[in-house]
Amino acid sequence: MTPGPVGLVVVAHSRRLAQAAVGLAREMAGPDVAIEVAAGLDETTFGTDAMAIASALGEADRGAGVVVLMDLGSAVLSAELALDLLDDADLRDRVLLCPAPLVEGLVVAAVTAAGGADAATVAAEAGAALAAKEAQLGGATPEPAALPTVTPDEPVTVEAFTVVNPHGLHARPAARLVGTARSAGDDTHLRLRNATTGSDWAPATSLSRVAALGVRQGDRVEAAADGPGARAALDALLALAARGFDEEVDDAPPPQVPGTPGPMPAVPGTAVGPAWTPRAARPAVPDDPAGEPAAERAALGRARTAAHEEITRSRAAAPAQAGIFDAHALLLDDLLTEAYAGVDGGESAARAWAAAADRNAAALRALPDAYQAARAADVEAVGEQVLRALVGASALPEPPPGQRVVLVAPDLTPAAAAALDADHVAGVALEGGSPTAHSAVLLRARGIPAVVGTGPLGVADRVVVALDGGRGEVVVDPAPEVRAAYEERAAAEAARRSAAAARASAPAETADGTPVLVGVNVGADPMPAPGADLAGLVRTEFLFLGRDTAPGVDEQVAAYRAVAEALGGRRITLRTLDVGGDKPLPYLPTPTEANPFLGVRGLRLALATPGLLADQLLAAVRVAHETPVSVMFPMVSTLPEVQAALAALDDAIAREGRGRPAELQVGIMVEVPAAALKARVLARHLDFLSIGTNDLTQYALAAERGNPAVAALADPLDPGVLRLVDAVCRGAGDRALVAVCGESAADEAAVPLLVGLGVRELSVAAPAVAVVKDAVRAVHLPTARALAAAALDADGAPEVRALVADAR
Repeated sequence: MTPGPVGLVVVAHSRRLAQAAVGLAREMAGPDVAIEVAAGLDETTFGTDAMAIASALGEADRGAGVVVLMDLGSAVLSAELALDLLDDADLRDRVLLCPAPLVEGLVVAAVTAAGGADAATVAAEAGAALAAKEAQLGGATPEPAALPTVTPDEPVTVEAFTVVNPHGLHARPAARLVGTARSAGDDTHLRLRNATTGSDWAPATSLSRVAALGVRQGDRVEAAADGPGARAALDALLALAARGFDEEVDDAPPPQVPGTPGPMPAVPGTAVGPAWTPRAARPAVPDDPAGEPAAERAALGRARTAAHEEITRSRAAAPAQAGIFDAHALLLDDLLTEAYAGVDGGESAARAWAAAADRNAAALRALPDAYQAARAADVEAVGEQVLRALVGASALPEPPPGQRVVLVAPDLTPAAAAALDADHVAGVALEGGSPTAHSAVLLRARGIPAVVGTGPLGVADRVVVALDGGRGEVVVDPAPEVRAAYEERAAAEAARRSAAAARASAPAETADGTPVLVGVNVGADPMPAPGADLAGLVRTEFLFLGRDTAPGVDEQVAAYRAVAEALGGRRITLRTLDVGGDKPLPYLPTPTEANPFLGVRGLRLALATPGLLADQLLAAVRVAHETPVSVMFPMVSTLPEVQAALAALDDAIAREGRGRPAELQVGIMVEVPAAALKARVLARHLDFLSIGTNDLTQYALAAERGNPAVAALADPLDPGVLRLVDAVCRGAGDRALVAVCGESAADEAAVPLLVGLGVRELSVAAPAVAVVKDAVRAVHLPTARALAAAALDADGAPEVRALVADAR
């Protein structure tokens, strides 16, 4: 095959900028040259992605080579990393990274490539693209001075500013500064020094070097710049400094909302055991000899990508702390540059990376200001993330063998919570966190009792800790009689769980014979659920996350069929894709939203991407011809949304061409107050309404469940929330079944209230199925109705819980 024209790849921080530049180039060169864009993290988010660049290189190559044009400095770094990631060595050899200015260079490169020139000529012509502009302006642009890493002799322009931030230039304001410096362009060099301390000069584009200047509140910083953008860069920097680097002073302890202090119950159950206070040990650096530099670079690049993805997930999960994760992402690039130098000098990837992290952490740790010295932990965290990816180590060490322990920690990431083994961890006490945080949800799913918001416990390893996750109690080093009482309670609970498990397969009926279904909440992977009457919630979004393309219809059919088989043919409730601004998909870019929890998510997003929804509904319909299936639409607010979703389901049934499956049912999740209060109207079109009490609670009480400062407000037993549940039950009447698939369904205190209000299905994590069934069996319906009526008029959630306790 005759090679085609040289291909071009445009790497830029802005997708719209790159697309506009390509449009201009095509006007000049025509359509024959392959020009691929790897720009922005999505349509609106600035950034570059090495994986996307590597993919674009493959797309642009027609055998004659590829010339890459880049905009700002980190784009160059990402392009270099993309080369390391290429598996095709021949393609790697055909790629040229061109330092030409993006717009002028791209136009010239496209025209030259269209004329049949080779890659070297295309790159050379693009590199000379400024000649015409220089001639027009009366001479060549002066060569910028080499970037000084120490004192510049004659900086073109020097300005100074005083830092007002309470903690000086720590990670987040420093990251803002570095971002501004990097946006100045490659031909403008900006550097800083701490004039108060008389420090050396440091490049303003390096986060680790800026942080190591040790700039504290009140310090005077000098900024020197040269190059064509010097004045603009300094003006931007001074403006940023005047704004306090856009830092919100949020490092103070969060204010306590009245009535919310102290430990909070998170996962019911009693635990007693020696304290385990793990600190994720840094992985050992292997003594293996270094391989070829190219191979070591590639390994380092893959590990960096894995760490960056982990940081991105953390950022998405904690948007209020996005600045912290932005700083971590910048540190990755800083350390990577140093580590590459070590690899090129003959070190292994792990050793070069560890050395770079150690040097930078040590520089910060030596700073006199305690707060800034503590930022060394940021470097260490990033360093360990990449090192773990390099050596395949886990984030948390294993608990000590031989005895079940009580884990005591400041907080847990969801990933760490998911990794805990209930056979080794009897309970968890977290100094921070909230009962409805994802880590608590995961602990509940694993059946591990937990108390959150304890504050500092100051407990050492092996000291005995007793806790009651239902009451929010934690006792460190309990007196013998106290310890005995907790152990007796734990033993009684174990016996009760054992007895409940023995009758788990029996139906759950109230004492007076009213049946209540007890289902299980599962992901898209099959899992056994002993005793569950159905899968009341299948979180299909897990099938769509962590991949580059959406699953096809056949893949979805296979996944849903596997869940049904694991349930032994019992009904499965497929919640359609529940993602959005807070859980973005790489193949489904969405605009950045100021408040993604109130934005395009759930059914709103599905209706906006009809192809994705159509494929998922087609897969659900196919499985529904084989086994009982309920389709459940999330995040519904209005009747038109329901009607549109039902029309899409009708289309899927018609597309399949076998008529409506006999046991197909349709429902919605009730997560917002508006849907609860319109239940009577919505129920006319549906078979069931499933209340998501987690979201309904936080929307009703305006209390974000992951925020420890307001976590205690977000109690689903608040009378305001219970009144919404009551409205759903009354609105549904006899027309539609009312279910609860939120966390309150597994709260034994909530069971009599929910059943008394009219809920007839509870869907919980697998370990809670048997216990919840027993809780249903203990309900006497007339008594439960009276209890629920009293709860609706209670003063608050604590009074409701007291009512339930008194009724037992």
